Amino acid sequence: MNAPARIDSTPRLEDFPYRLTDNVRFADLDPNQHVNNAVYASYFETGRVTLMKDRSYGLMPEGLAWIMVRLDIHFRAELRWPGVIEMGLGVRKFGRTSLTFDQVVFSEGRCVASAQAVTVLIDEKTRKPAQLTEEIVRNFQPWLRRGVEIAQPKF
Repeated sequence: MNAPARIDSTPRLEDFPYRLTDNVRFADLDPNQHVNNAVYASYFETGRVTLMKDRSYGLMPEGLAWIMVRLDIHFRAELRWPGVIEMGLGVRKFGRTSLTFDQVVFSEGRCVASAQAVTVLIDEKTRKPAQLTEEIVRNFQPWLRRGVEIAQPKF
């Protein structure tokens, strides 16, 4: 018996509260003349790092750091050069020591890739996971993905 078909609706850019634009670079292309699959990890990293390293948002308390533990990418369409991309990011889930982000890359109004990224908060000295705090969770509230139910952690 076959598994039931999975409903996979195409993401909408407006559901992602953190957005930025970037250029497709000629160096991003592979021999097929489209953006190489490995480059998408860099696009998604740019979105996360640009948000989280901005000290004004309070997402990286002193002595703590975020590390990537999982990145699942869904390639939806070819992306070519030249072009401009719009990247979107939204918090999908809070864990005890982790955050899950939904991320997208759009080109000319079309979603060309989406991803789920899981990051873990660690103590910079011990390199061990650190529990999310109420303050960190509060500071991430503006960046919750729209259109999905997100359970808030209990402290």
